[in-house]
Amino acid sequence: MRVIPHFRDVLIGLLFLAIGIGAGVSCRADSSSRPNVLVVLTDDQGWGDLSLHGNPNLQTPHIDSLARDGVQIQNFYVCAVCSPTRAEFLTGRYHTRSGVFSTSAGGERIDAAERTIGDAFQEAGYATAAFGKWHSGMQAPYHPNSRGFEEFYGFCSGHWGNYFSPMLEHNGEIVQGKGFIVDDLTNHAIDFIEQHRADPFFVYLPLNTPHSPMQVPDEDWKKFEGKEIVPDSRPENAKQEDVQHTRAALALCQNIDDNVGRLLGALDRLSLSENTIVVFFCDNGPNGSRFNGGLRGRKGAVHEGGLRSPCLIRYPEKLEAGRTVGGIAGAIDLFPTLADLCEVEVGATAGPLDGMSLQGVLNDPKELPAQRLIFTAWKGKLSVRSNQYRYHQNGDLFDLQADPGETRSVAKENAAVVARMKGALEDWTQETKPRERNYSEEQVFPVGHPDHAWTQLPARDAQATGEIRRSNRFPNSSYMTHWHSEADAVTWDVDVLAGGQFEVELHYACPESAVGTRLQLEWQQPGVMEAIQSVVTEANPSGAIHLDKDRSKRVESDEKRWAKLSLGRIALSEGRGRLSLTCPRIMGEDGEHRGVEIRLMMLHRVPAE
Repeated sequence: MRVIPHFRDVLIGLLFLAIGIGAGVSCRADSSSRPNVLVVLTDDQGWGDLSLHGNPNLQTPHIDSLARDGVQIQNFYVCAVCSPTRAEFLTGRYHTRSGVFSTSAGGERIDAAERTIGDAFQEAGYATAAFGKWHSGMQAPYHPNSRGFEEFYGFCSGHWGNYFSPMLEHNGEIVQGKGFIVDDLTNHAIDFIEQHRADPFFVYLPLNTPHSPMQVPDEDWKKFEGKEIVPDSRPENAKQEDVQHTRAALALCQNIDDNVGRLLGALDRLSLSENTIVVFFCDNGPNGSRFNGGLRGRKGAVHEGGLRSPCLIRYPEKLEAGRTVGGIAGAIDLFPTLADLCEVEVGATAGPLDGMSLQGVLNDPKELPAQRLIFTAWKGKLSVRSNQYRYHQNGDLFDLQADPGETRSVAKENAAVVARMKGALEDWTQETKPRERNYSEEQVFPVGHPDHAWTQLPARDAQATGEIRRSNRFPNSSYMTHWHSEADAVTWDVDVLAGGQFEVELHYACPESAVGTRLQLEWQQPGVMEAIQSVVTEANPSGAIHLDKDRSKRVESDEKRWAKLSLGRIALSEGRGRLSLTCPRIMGEDGEHRGVEIRLMMLHRVPAE
């Protein structure tokens, strides 16, 4: 088994502690008595997508049970979209501080200097794992194995194009999933829990549904196909609702609930329920206009409907069941809260935490929630939430205690409140400097981290010249197609962190007529030029797969079955440079039957002899 150096240091430190020497590992309690942690984060599931919150269109008994048997945070806030929320959970700091400004092409990466919740728990002796959608950086040092998670199985992009036995990765190496992706991820989480039931474990399970494409297993779909949908009480939500999309989203939410039930059942079977903290929350508002408890906005909005998330925390050994905590809290609070509940040191972070520990209000029903502000920013839209109000950059102020749906601005009647919240939002903006996506900005991707054997360079991180085009305007799960001219190229701007020899493998598709196409990879730096070539000897006429499982029209790229082609071995020197993939010879008929399509390039470091 591969043990990354970071984890090896922890093992040595624990050995020293065991024999009484001590090695600087912060542990305030015997690890055998520490609670386990299981965090479930879902993707594009809104606050209203639970029967717990009054949705009449589905039943989520297993998720609802976490509120019955644990604590519900009444007003819990995340970000408007996926990657910022993940950054805030992982670091306890606003995503605007950690370098996250987009959902793809490098803008989703958490700065390498940031300390994550995975780092803290791993250093404290926990067995750590992440299973699912990472969406915080793909290549080391941004990869989950570099951020405190010993075990990773899933994908690092912002979305995935196929949910049925898809191409995934396991600790950097490409593998094929087994069955429906959420069931598969849950299986891996349960297996890890079983393997580490005698140890304290920290399992992060960021599921990738109900994010589109709206692919649903037959057994889940049959419960919702043709189902009459009760609309939201908010008129614009009801008017804009795509009922077929809603049916698919609800079917996926039902599948999530079934898998949460499997996780809770596994904890019961292993006698781990009492001493395991289970957290459930979502990453943003719903990805469609559907029932959301009358809240204004959806995914992408900085209104309540885009930002409010369920947050359920069950810890039978310590937390009183059935309580609701008032006030406001957010994803930024989970790192310090879980660290306190588990007696784990947060450690030296890249800057002050923005989150606060909720341990006090979770433990003591008599403790009052703190008076505070929680800020948010996305694509130039800004708002700030206090315990009573939400203020928007355009000057609107809503009293959420009286008007949770943000239907009437009370700014004119509350000039003093507006002045305070406006000033606070301006100060926060000046301090954290939210960025917007600049598509002309150069993005450089690290290659050859010395502690990681594999580097992925997907098509989503590449640029193309000439007639080559991306299969979809959303880059995350896309591929390069229409490669019809020998003058065109696919390029990656990279920073080689440690030079050496690398085996290169392409994931491609092509028709029979394109066999014989010659591919060349060039490595270019000032004064350096290396090149290797290979010829396509086998056809892979793969068409779009599993589109029959799309229950609503997709907006993302389709996905294919990709074949592998070895390009050989290339020497990469340390530093910035460009990897360029060219086709000195393109075979095939004109149109779609000419040339190759490229999904991914993999580099595998060759060990020094």
